[in-house]
Amino acid sequence: MTDEILGGRYQLLERVGGGGMAVVYKAQDRLLNRYVAVKVLRQQYVHDEEFIQRFRREAQSAASLSHPNVVSIYDVGQQGEVHYIVMEYVEGTTLNALIKERAPLPVEEAVHIASQICDALDHAHTNGIIHRDIKPHNILIGRNGRVKVTDFGIAKAADSSQLTQTGSVVGSVHYFSPEHAKGVAAGAQSDIYSLGIVMYQMLTGSLPFSGESPISVALKHLQENVEDPRTLNPLIPQSVENIILRSMRKSQEERYRSARQMLDDLEVCLTPERRNEPKLSFSPVYAYDPETGDGDDEQTRIMPAIRGAAEAGERKEQERRPERGESSMPRWMKPILWLVFVVGLLGLLWWGMQTLLDRLTPEERQVPSVIGMLQADAEQAIRDADLIPVIKEEPHKEMEKGRVFDQKPGPMLVNINSTVTLYVSTGSELQEIPDLVGHKLEDVLNVDLPTAGLSKENVKTEDVFSDKPEGVVVEQTPKAGEMYDPEDKSLLIKLKVSKGPEKITMPDLSGRTLDQANVILQQHKLVLPHDAVEEAPSLTVPKGQIWKQEPRAGEQVKPGQSVTLLLVSAGAPADAAQGDIQIQINPLKEGQKSEVTIRYSDAQHESMTEWGKRTIDKPIAVTVPVTVTRDKPAVIEVLLDGNVVSRITKTYSDLTGDRAANAQPADQTNQGSVPPGSPKATPSASPEGAR
Repeated sequence: MTDEILGGRYQLLERVGGGGMAVVYKAQDRLLNRYVAVKVLRQQYVHDEEFIQRFRREAQSAASLSHPNVVSIYDVGQQGEVHYIVMEYVEGTTLNALIKERAPLPVEEAVHIASQICDALDHAHTNGIIHRDIKPHNILIGRNGRVKVTDFGIAKAADSSQLTQTGSVVGSVHYFSPEHAKGVAAGAQSDIYSLGIVMYQMLTGSLPFSGESPISVALKHLQENVEDPRTLNPLIPQSVENIILRSMRKSQEERYRSARQMLDDLEVCLTPERRNEPKLSFSPVYAYDPETGDGDDEQTRIMPAIRGAAEAGERKEQERRPERGESSMPRWMKPILWLVFVVGLLGLLWWGMQTLLDRLTPEERQVPSVIGMLQADAEQAIRDADLIPVIKEEPHKEMEKGRVFDQKPGPMLVNINSTVTLYVSTGSELQEIPDLVGHKLEDVLNVDLPTAGLSKENVKTEDVFSDKPEGVVVEQTPKAGEMYDPEDKSLLIKLKVSKGPEKITMPDLSGRTLDQANVILQQHKLVLPHDAVEEAPSLTVPKGQIWKQEPRAGEQVKPGQSVTLLLVSAGAPADAAQGDIQIQINPLKEGQKSEVTIRYSDAQHESMTEWGKRTIDKPIAVTVPVTVTRDKPAVIEVLLDGNVVSRITKTYSDLTGDRAANAQPADQTNQGSVPPGSPKATPSASPEGAR
């Protein structure tokens, strides 16, 4: 049917889905220039009055609801044998596709989706509509994250009779409630049971009950307990599992009383104090014996009611039993006679009812579609159809003033002299700029603006320093409460968004004097308290220069922040002494090259530090300058080809005491033995070697 135009205005573009009763197309409303979804009754049902009535009932049920989580119905019509419903087009995917792609879903996302479904059900139940076919296939997820409930094809009024056929029930077997499977009246708590199964599937990736046939699955809804969701997904909080288990209780008395009660529970189930609450306990009724099933083929179907199937089995069993006094009539003759009798009786009853209905049924008229027409023309078209127009004027952002933008009921058969409400546009209505200050920018762009009918294109942001948390709006222009025209596409809202407090990089004050440090800190808007300055001796930093600071150089600080420590050098310690240690080094073998490495530690070098490295083939003498204190001696190691051959230690008394003695052989002060043939290193303790 692609490219076909229905009702003179809806051009079908592409098929986007389908179910057991209808096919859904993406279409363009050429009158209002917008995309819509058109649901077309399948061809095999166009002569089935029951399916046509069910199709119309879907439009009536959904059209009576107005909620952000329910797909809106725009129009209903018939063109030849084509019956169709025009509804809101949701750009996105179905929950069923999302589960197949990503299940199990994160707990927060699943709870968010379930809350929106629950909100929609609460609205429907409040208006007396029971959905009766809640399943992931009938849940649409928009690209903005908005959840939409659709497909009210088997919905019923809360006070109407059960929608059944003889011995059968209508719905999707994997999401049946126990009372639905029995073929008895299904109420608001049946929708809650189905929503519990949807939550179970979102969080575990599998269905609670599966089997080889619809009857076997329906029996499990009646007889078996569900496996705990946390057994399949331990990441589910206990509070969320409690909601699933309570909504799926077989006894309606143990389920939530209403969708609102379940929604209230969903809104607080992820708070810290609820996540690890005790597990709900119920009186066990049935033992659980889980079976595995993929659950992909989940179309709405008509199946025998469990109660009807059982009674039919009993009747067949009785027919197989021979009765006493059975006549000599051939066995095959008796069923034929009964069949002729029953067919004749049914034909007579049908003729009588048709005759009675023809006399009692009032004359009907087809409601014309008048959307887009001027008010006067629309009223005249309604009167020409022997119907009574009722006018309601409301603002509308898309339809010009004086034209009809909606009608109830839409094109359908109604009794003569019925009223048709026409909604006439009074033009665009000025709206208030929402208060965005204090909101997170992410919420502003994804929630606040779309709710007000605005988009991201209407916003210009500027990042500013602020004491407010990063990403929070601190100022807006125009101010909250100012009026704007929703049709004004040039509207621009300027938002100043906090990027957190201003940060400054702590300057490096090492080697600076105290006066120089004060000037630098003032330039960086930092404060230096008097009690933050301390003096300490240093062997490496000249007196009066800074050699330690807190905060450290390069750290991020705030303007006006105080420096907690400036350590100024007081010069070398009083017990520091410096001197040169002369060392004579011989190669391992005269004329053969050896690699010499000298490393040392002293008062200025806490750990062993390499002093120098060279290659020799004959004896050499080197001088190593060191600094010692009373507590820290100097230790020099000589390595030949990577092996330590000499270790020399010089203390404070060695450098400041009697230095008349000349250099001693290195092996006299070695810590450990020196192998025979090793080179000698001679430390010099003579006054000439001291600085």
